Amino acid sequence: MRTMRSWFRDTTGGLPTTFWYLWSGTLINRLGSFVLVFLAIYLTQERGFSASQAGLVIGLWGVGGAFGTTAGGTLADRWGRRPTLLTAHVGAAAMMLALGFARDLWAVALGALLLGMFAEAARPAFGAMMIDVVPAKDRLRAFSLNYWAINLGFACAAVLAGLAAQADYLLLFVVDAGTMLITALIIFSRVPETRQARSVTTTATTAAPRGALRTILTDRVYLGFVALNLFAALVFLQHISMLPIAMGDDGLSPATYGSVIALNGILIVVGQLFVPRLIRGRSRSHVLALASVVMGVGFGLTAFAGTAWFYGLTVLIWTVGEMLNSPSNSTLIAELSPAELRGRYQGVFSLSWQIAGASAPILGGLVREHIGNDALWFGCAALGVVTAVAHLVSGPARERRAAALRRSGEALTPVTATRGSQPAEAAV
Repeated sequence: MRTMRSWFRDTTGGLPTTFWYLWSGTLINRLGSFVLVFLAIYLTQERGFSASQAGLVIGLWGVGGAFGTTAGGTLADRWGRRPTLLTAHVGAAAMMLALGFARDLWAVALGALLLGMFAEAARPAFGAMMIDVVPAKDRLRAFSLNYWAINLGFACAAVLAGLAAQADYLLLFVVDAGTMLITALIIFSRVPETRQARSVTTTATTAAPRGALRTILTDRVYLGFVALNLFAALVFLQHISMLPIAMGDDGLSPATYGSVIALNGILIVVGQLFVPRLIRGRSRSHVLALASVVMGVGFGLTAFAGTAWFYGLTVLIWTVGEMLNSPSNSTLIAELSPAELRGRYQGVFSLSWQIAGASAPILGGLVREHIGNDALWFGCAALGVVTAVAHLVSGPARERRAAALRRSGEALTPVTATRGSQPAEAAV
């Protein structure tokens, strides 16, 4: 018992109060994350759209998210984390209800586009706020705890959504919108602004959008890291686009899909609190490479699945890869992000998820319809292996960059600050 108390104290103790309010908002929001889990089934079975049309709608969600994360990152740095989060959550709640009442394909597509834009605008502001309030030494466990909350909510939502869908699909949209509004209320009442005010001596170029953008676009180490996350996301996001369609083709019900995909959240809830200790002190490049291989294998085995238990096994395998991937990704983003450009760097990283969100369902649908189901899943396995090799090759440059930023204790200088200059370490 004493050992358990000591472990619990080491895992959760000493984190700022603001972090726990953000954590609570994450949990509540994810408890209602019904729609995206079941959107592919809703579009194909309830609305009668084809797999390609469903992929297009889900892809437009990703396109909207790409605009949202870009705008959200800029607003988080210039306007503030808190107002950006409030606007994003309230706007997403309104768009969620609009999508639920939409019937024609064009209306559903437009609703998905706008919902993606508002919902994903919150991501960079939230990530920047987490980095603002949590000291560097505590970030690995803080991000792991937040990821634990995400998946606890997801596991519950997947099961509840399967039951709710059998009663009324509109209920999914209403509950999801309600949890977004509750999260906004928590932020409004309990979470202060965390963006540091600029001093009068700060150079004007610190706030210059063009200088900030050029700094990021010439940061080849960071962009390489973002590109590898894009490849991993292309594989991972098949679980909400093509996986439910594949299970439906095998005669499995939406409720069965909800139960199977809930295994993802359950395993993370059980195991994620132990992952920080498991990977602490290990090479992040090696951890990320292993995560890519395990995810690739898990999705590759889906080609052989035909029953609920086999689909469940594949979910458990790629979930292990996801558990290894998330904490290392989060700490690397924090260490590679200059303080005054934190929101924009978070936005660029989130952009990789939105590009994948737009392209994964479309590419998955095309591959599945024109080449075959097996080709889709074997392609996921191959992409996982390629991503793993790339992590091993590029990892040392990332660690050198992170070490340089830790030593300097300050951000990269925007490239417009001195004409003709290059950001530090840009060529690493």
